[in-house]
Amino acid sequence: MIHRKALTAFEYRGYLGLWLDSGSQPTTDPSNPCPAASRLASARRGPLTAMSTLTGTSTQPRLGSATRPSRKKEIDSVPRVSSGAATGPYSGARRVPAPGTGWETVRVITRLRSCWSAIRYLAVGAASSVVDWFVLVGMLFVLLMCPFGVGIPAVPYALKLIRYPVNFERRRAARLLDEPIPEPYRSGNPVTDPASRRDLGWLVFHAATGFVIGIFAIAFPLGGLRQVATAFIWPMIPGGVESSLGFLVTSWPLAALSLITGVGMIALIFLYPRLARWQASVARKLLAPAPGVVLTDRVVELAASRAAALEAHGAELRRLERDLHDGTQARIAAVVLQLGIADSLFDKDPQRARELLGKAQDTATGALAELRSVVRSIYPPLLTDRGLDGAVTALADRCPVPCTVAVLSDSRRPAAVEAAAYFVVAEMLANITKHSGAEHAWITLNGNADTLLIEIRDDGHGGADESGGSGLSGIRKRAEAFDGTLQLSSPAGGPTVLKVELPCGS
Repeated sequence: MIHRKALTAFEYRGYLGLWLDSGSQPTTDPSNPCPAASRLASARRGPLTAMSTLTGTSTQPRLGSATRPSRKKEIDSVPRVSSGAATGPYSGARRVPAPGTGWETVRVITRLRSCWSAIRYLAVGAASSVVDWFVLVGMLFVLLMCPFGVGIPAVPYALKLIRYPVNFERRRAARLLDEPIPEPYRSGNPVTDPASRRDLGWLVFHAATGFVIGIFAIAFPLGGLRQVATAFIWPMIPGGVESSLGFLVTSWPLAALSLITGVGMIALIFLYPRLARWQASVARKLLAPAPGVVLTDRVVELAASRAAALEAHGAELRRLERDLHDGTQARIAAVVLQLGIADSLFDKDPQRARELLGKAQDTATGALAELRSVVRSIYPPLLTDRGLDGAVTALADRCPVPCTVAVLSDSRRPAAVEAAAYFVVAEMLANITKHSGAEHAWITLNGNADTLLIEIRDDGHGGADESGGSGLSGIRKRAEAFDGTLQLSSPAGGPTVLKVELPCGS
């Protein structure tokens, strides 16, 4: 008998293989009528002897090698069979699942989840199509009132109201297709907006098809379950059971027909993902901006950006000319005048000439300081030395209003973008100092390699207006010159929040 002892994993595998093999291998050796028993006896003497019986190899150690091989080699020597009947000489070898079996299960689960998502999408589409019917009826009523003059003022408002259910459908389709569907609306009168006509087209299409498709998407699996249940419960009910397709099941052939049709109706759910994607694709085609409209809008934006860049460039040149003419040039002219007077008084009144020379030196020093200020306004040297975060921090330190700077992205940007961002912050801090009455300001620099985001906030009294001559229009033009955007929020009572986005691409 086998003594009770702690068996290793290897020994368990050996005994299990021998036990499985004992009833599956035919006797081929007359001298050994029970090969399984002999292998089991060798297994009692140790796992190495059992393995020699299984594999037909000798257990004698080789010269120069250890008397016992490593456990890893012992375990690896056990034959493995993927599935089905044994392919080796011993059917008792260890069987492992065929590769890919787990992945098939995952694929089935994923397919069922996609079917469930499609059913939900189509069911919600059925409900939203009912809402579309009410919207279309309301829009038709407004149009019928136009000949009487009552509906004409209401048409723009009605076209704006239908955007709410359309935007809901746009978001649903974007989630299913896993790609954004941008809103195609233009600022202005919705009557002349081409997107309004596309919205009406989608409402008509969805109201006509969405309810029918959604109802069938729910009815088919439920009807299939009833068909399958009818095939098994009809003997329990006297007179038979009427199936969901209308025929009465009173015999086993009819029950088989009910079962087959029920399985087929349930199997239709595997087509629902394609049906849902088709519906979402139609929504994307009708609700997304038309290619021509997108290109036209883009051309208009680029033309406006180019005009803003040229205007900003011209304004910058005029500013530089004004600073040089009114400041530096006037001081240099005063230096020349003082030096001329000192030269004429040098022989007659040396003391007066010496005083004029001192004043000329002071004036020249002031002219040099103003010239350096003009140079810094062209491109601040701090941007080269310390980067945008250091230059903005220096601006905040010089600002009379206490500022907090948060740099969430310190990567370097193109020099032109950093210069534009620097002047945006400088102009906004000047506005805060002059007009806001704020006690504190916050500056945040964020973004990635493609975009630079600047947010400036203050706790002042608000009410900032671009048309009020506060320099905000210049900031907008500077941002638009880089194809950027500006968002201003400044309600009465504050706070004022300015957000500027500057693209950093070439």
